[in-house]
Parts: sequence; C-alpha cells; structure tokens
Amino acid sequence: MTAKVAVIVGSLRKGSVNRQFAEALAKLARPKLELEIVEIGDLPLYDQDRESELPASVQRFKRQIESADAVLFVTPEYNRTFSAALKNAIEWGSRPWGKNSWIGKPGAIAGATLGAVGTAAAQSQLRSVVGAIGVALTVQPEIYLNFREDTLKDGEIADENFRKLLQDWTHAFADWIARLKAPALTF
Repeated sequence: MTAKVAVIVGSLRKGSVNRQFAEALAKLARPKLELEIVEIGDLPLYDQDRESELPASVQRFKRQIESADAVLFVTPEYNRTFSAALKNAIEWGSRPWGKNSWIGKPGAIAGATLGAVGTAAAQSQLRSVVGAIGVALTVQPEIYLNFREDTLKDGEIADENFRKLLQDWTHAFADWIARLKAPALTF
C-alpha cells in the first residue's frame, strides 16, 4: 500500500532548489510513497489571538497534514537554521492547544542548498523542534544535498549514485511509516 506523505517545503520561492528537489523526489518515490507538497506561503503569521476562528488557509493546511500518513520537511538553510516560513507552518500545525495536527506522525527531514555542507545545521535545529511537537522522526539515512546545476535533468535526479541513495532512503522511510502505522500486537 502506498503511504501518503505531506511535504512541507521551507522555501517560498517557486524556483527554489528545495522545491525542485521535493518534486524530483516525489517522482522517484513512487509507487512506495505518494509525496504531495502542502503549500505554506498563504499562512498568516502565527497569532494566538486568531486561534478561536482559524483562517481558511490554516484550516486547509491542518486538514492536509492530518489526512497524510506521514510528513516530510524539506528545508533550506538560512543563517545556519531553517526558515521562518517553516517555523510558522509548524506553529499553526501544532495549535490551538489540544489540536496538534503533527502528533504521532511518522516524519523525515531532507534539505538542499547551494552551500558545501548541505543543510546540516538547519536539519539539526529542525529535529529538536519537530520532535517537541510529536513527530516521530526517522534519522537514517540523512539527506544533505549540495545542490548543483547538474543535480537534476528534466525534473529528475540526474546522478545515478545519488538516485540510488534516494531510492534506498525512500524504502527506509516507507518501512518507518509502515512500522509506526502497524497495529499493536495484543497478547
């Protein structure tokens, strides 16, 4: 059975390397995983005063997260951390109190940047935040993509070694989702 994965891309720029990477990964992940990008650019800045009547974009966002089997955060690295847009989406998804859309979701983090160290610092900080809101993160293998012009060709992963690594990652993530979604054994 194919697991439905909500993909949160932390960059709002339409041509961002993280969006391109997420779209290419979605193609590669089929049929094991159905990756669907959940838009976050229309979410207002989190404001607790707006919790009593959630904006329509927040309601849509929370429904998309809740209807998914798992979540994948694809993060850029800005100033050695993840983006404000991503943090804002995380806040809305976790609120209002008692209505956390993230709780118990199997999850993973990946990221791409033009820099040499990939998104290691951003992912490290993001792990601590999403762990605190109840996402059950898989930690291996980690994907820190140093994005180059030849990384993608016609919207697909061009490098065969990287393609193989991502296929292995896809299988590991699908197994993680299945393990966490499996019914508990009773004795």
